[in-house]
Amino acid sequence: MDTCGFNVLLVDDEPDFLYPLIRRLVRRSLNVDSAGNGRDAIEIIDKKPVDVVVLDVKMPGMDGLEILRAIKTSHKDIEVILLSGHASIDTAMEGLSCGAFDYLMKPVDFDELFFKIQDAFEKKCICEKKGVPGE
Repeated sequence: MDTCGFNVLLVDDEPDFLYPLIRRLVRRSLNVDSAGNGRDAIEIIDKKPVDVVVLDVKMPGMDGLEILRAIKTSHKDIEVILLSGHASIDTAMEGLSCGAFDYLMKPVDFDELFFKIQDAFEKKCICEKKGVPGE
């Protein structure tokens, strides 16, 4: 399956993490948007097509789990990968039970994250073909 050129939204309040990641994903031929908070992320999702969201769990204002719930309420077909620098089995389990595709720890290996993003996109494509959003 050709996964080049799909739409990824990165949501993180740490510019030092966000901007290098954007550059690396763009070099891999992905269409990348970014948001520094949950409100901006929801706004982007409501206006533009997004296939996969990479979402930091700990952010001021809306945290990642709140954003995940909002995404899955109105856009069930978008796959979400949660990232956290704070290990918590409870948070990981809650995120997965709310529909997250996966949960990764920061600092995350770029190649591991890139392959997870590709896997999430492939799952989205399979679900769309079956006619089952966010299965």
